Amino acid sequence: MRAAPAPLVRWLRAKGALMAGAGVALAAYASHAAADADRAVLQAAAVMAFGHGVAIAALARPRMPRVAALAVGLLLAGSLVFAGALAWRVLGGGSSAAAPFGGGMMILGWLLYAASPLED
Repeated sequence: MRAAPAPLVRWLRAKGALMAGAGVALAAYASHAAADADRAVLQAAAVMAFGHGVAIAALARPRMPRVAALAVGLLLAGSLVFAGALAWRVLGGGSSAAAPFGGGMMILGWLLYAASPLED
């Protein structure tokens, strides 16, 4: 088993924690400032950002196999794309067309993480 470099693990942990914090902020905005029609979309983005942020911060660990590191990286990228696309739709007036791609990245990340114990 080849382990992920320590700087990558620290980077993933920090980004996961930042994403969880952003999820809390987005949920607060959705609850207190968003229009009724936008609230559910922003809450969905907040839930994904918070939940995956916590998971990323917890799963990134020293001596993590490279496959697991790749999986956690996919979780980070997918969460950013998914939550970002939904937030962009509401807050920036853009398209949320990238959200399904982000969701697919998250699914792939979880499947890859599930397979990571098989790495030798």
